[in-house]
Amino acid sequence: MDSILQEIYDGILEGRNAQVVDSLQAALSQGQSPENILNLAMIPAMRQAGQLFEEGEYFLPEMLLSARTMQGGMTVLKPYLINQKVSPAGKVAIGTVKGDQHDIGKNLVAILLEGAGFEVVDLGVNVDTETFVQTVREQSVDMLALSALLTTTMPSMKTTIDALIQAGLRDRVKILVGGAPITESYAHQIGADGYAPDASRAATLALSLMKASNSYA
Repeated sequence: MDSILQEIYDGILEGRNAQVVDSLQAALSQGQSPENILNLAMIPAMRQAGQLFEEGEYFLPEMLLSARTMQGGMTVLKPYLINQKVSPAGKVAIGTVKGDQHDIGKNLVAILLEGAGFEVVDLGVNVDTETFVQTVREQSVDMLALSALLTTTMPSMKTTIDALIQAGLRDRVKILVGGAPITESYAHQIGADGYAPDASRAATLALSLMKASNSYA
């Protein structure tokens, strides 16, 4: 890997935000392609951070630090990617369901999805069913990611999926669910397309679902 790309990779992995911003600007001034910077340094760094998290080498503070550094880097890189017309991996709308105000997990998933190359529409917390349905109808999203941290708000996930079916929109999107009380069996029970136990696996699952969807398109 080119030395400047290595600096970006290492900086994201170690959560050194100022270094990553400086290295990104240096790479761009040297004529590095924004797409190469994203695909050869930034996405692999977040993938490695996710792997370390899954293996227990990283804990939530380290993961959040890497994710925030990635987000800071994306702020610098995004205008260049737009100018170069780099196509996103897909478009994902994400939100914490009605009645639930928790956002740390949702925010981390959103950052990792963006780091994996997705365009992310963050709907925030306490998102009602109609907002999810309207977003699918009006914003041409490929995927909906629903988060819940409370057992009392879990039923809102099924309510949202049922509303999409009733509106004739269910076939337009893949639906991912996650959060502390959610399980694989619950995801299957409510008709979701996938469940991820943590943020890094949510991004991996989103990529695999998009790949499968595109292969059948």
